[in-house]
Amino acid sequence: MRHLIPFMPKIPLVNVVRLQGTIATGRGRLSDAGVAAPIERAFTRGKPAAVALLINSPGGSPAQSSLIAARIRRLAAEKEVPVVAFVEDVAASGGYWLATAADEIFLDENSIAGSIGVISAGFGLHAFIDKHGIERRVHTAGKSKSFMDPFRPEKEEDVDRLIALQEVIHGNFINQVKSRRAHRLKEEHDLFTGDIWVGQQAVDVGLADGIGHLVPVLKKRFGEKTRFNVLGPRRSLLKRIGAEAMTGATGAVEERALWARYGL
Repeated sequence: MRHLIPFMPKIPLVNVVRLQGTIATGRGRLSDAGVAAPIERAFTRGKPAAVALLINSPGGSPAQSSLIAARIRRLAAEKEVPVVAFVEDVAASGGYWLATAADEIFLDENSIAGSIGVISAGFGLHAFIDKHGIERRVHTAGKSKSFMDPFRPEKEEDVDRLIALQEVIHGNFINQVKSRRAHRLKEEHDLFTGDIWVGQQAVDVGLADGIGHLVPVLKKRFGEKTRFNVLGPRRSLLKRIGAEAMTGATGAVEERALWARYGL
């Protein structure tokens, strides 16, 4: 009601969106479809002084990372609202792609940032099925349809093609980082090898702007009376339980492997 009373000082509002988890489509994962509603609300609810992103992600899908970041930038431009990212444990690979959607990036002293690269991992199971007398039968129309089949020996031409595809995505990632942080990146460092940096190291090479936490940084900027409104996906208890069940053992192992790369 304060905004209806003339001459009453306006209390600054910061809407906060939490972007946490591996980036992929599907229930329980961080995807553009899953975060579209809270991101839209963050820029339209209550005339915010800023939108804050709380990021904790080891990465995942390049496409979903790009879609989420693009949504944030579009709304920031339309509503003329600044965006500030705060990294918790990790903003690596696709997680760092999300962070670049912000105008500023802050880290904890122990936060991990970077991993600007592309990775593809899998298993070769052809020796296993041979040992157990299992015959692999594949019939395709199009010579590339069985590309990187894990049940067949790895082919050099398949590996070359995979690397070529990865280089395209890597180039897109590099362009995103340069377009958002070009004037802050330290040119003497090769930042695009997939390496990672911790806390102040990331600030020193230009991947982040400072060490700081959400509430004290933004209260210092907008005032001690600043209000924080945390927004997230609206899900019922049954949907939350279902999402965990749908993840499955394989998905859980893959997710743990992503986090484990950063000691988490």
